[in-house]
Amino acid sequence: MTVPTGVETNRKGVAALWHDPQARSIIYQAVALGLVILAGWYLFSNTLQNLEERNISTGFGFLDRSAGFSISESLVSYEASDTYGRAFLVGLLNTLQVALLGIILATILGTIVGILRLSTNWLVAKLASAYVEILRNIPVLLQLFVWYGVITITLPSPRQAFEPMPGVFLSNRGFMIPAPADSPVYGYMGIAFLLAIVFSFALRAWARRRQNRTGLQFPVFPCSLAMILGLPIIAWLVGGAPIVLELPTLQGFNFQGGINLSPEFAALLLGLTTYTSAFIAEIVRGGILGVDYGQSEAAHSLGLRRVRVLRFIILPQALRIIVPPTTSQYLNLTKNSSLAVAIGYPDLVSVGNTTLNQTGQAIEAVTIFMSVYLSFSLAISVFMNWYNRHIALVER
Repeated sequence: MTVPTGVETNRKGVAALWHDPQARSIIYQAVALGLVILAGWYLFSNTLQNLEERNISTGFGFLDRSAGFSISESLVSYEASDTYGRAFLVGLLNTLQVALLGIILATILGTIVGILRLSTNWLVAKLASAYVEILRNIPVLLQLFVWYGVITITLPSPRQAFEPMPGVFLSNRGFMIPAPADSPVYGYMGIAFLLAIVFSFALRAWARRRQNRTGLQFPVFPCSLAMILGLPIIAWLVGGAPIVLELPTLQGFNFQGGINLSPEFAALLLGLTTYTSAFIAEIVRGGILGVDYGQSEAAHSLGLRRVRVLRFIILPQALRIIVPPTTSQYLNLTKNSSLAVAIGYPDLVSVGNTTLNQTGQAIEAVTIFMSVYLSFSLAISVFMNWYNRHIALVER
């Protein structure tokens, strides 16, 4: 029996398409995507059906309802009569505050400890090693409990608070420090500070292009430092140079006025900072050791001091090794901030759990958690990847 010519040609075409690796990979991916969509649709429809059977409302409309609970710490004004959406905003800002301060402090402390581990002083190197080995091998949650206990148990009551310097008080109710009196000048100073940072980056880029074109160096660091310090001072002077400080004063059983760092906030910040800095210290030490020792020998043979060798020769080359793993530590610190619920700090997870218990909107609350932490992680990754490309060695 003979096969028609058209059918034979069609079979050859299908066989040729199937044996084409690129076409076959597209087919596999299309099938995989279809299975994922099918599974997602099944889970979504099954969830909606179960919620409907239990008369559980869905959607984010609950965010407009009155929350009915108070929050102990807030960077923005908040009352119990405000909406759940406002409560989530308070928790979001509290989480962001701890994460940003923790990243900055952990980077500074970890860099210092990592450099000290390579010190030629035996005692200093061993103390730095003990810091790293102890802190990074104790669970971070346990460290939070320890710091919280140290603050709330070992420190005295407000009436017997320590006063290490005038206007600064340490007690089991937190750390109280003076605060500038309300004035619009401080907002202008903040704007001037941000502008100074932007101008510093622009100046650095201009100086680099100028050096590549002419070979002449420009004093970028002194000029940038002068702008960062000078512009806010100029804004302060133009605004009338207010110097009034609001000092904490003991009223009743606690201090009023100034800035109050609660025990929960202080314990969370100290725990996350010390724990993450121990890992960053090892990353910094490994990055420095990853630079060929001949670089240091050549610099020392030119008569450069150790500090200048470290600053201008070793660290710039070590950054390409340090930055990628440090990004992971920043992400870990941000996600570990969710452990604040264990010591009572009102972060996003703590506020969200209270909202979930009152409204029963579990899916919506968890969706908000996932979206916020995913956004934080992606923002940190994008910035650190940009910085990593910016400092990468360029072959000429």
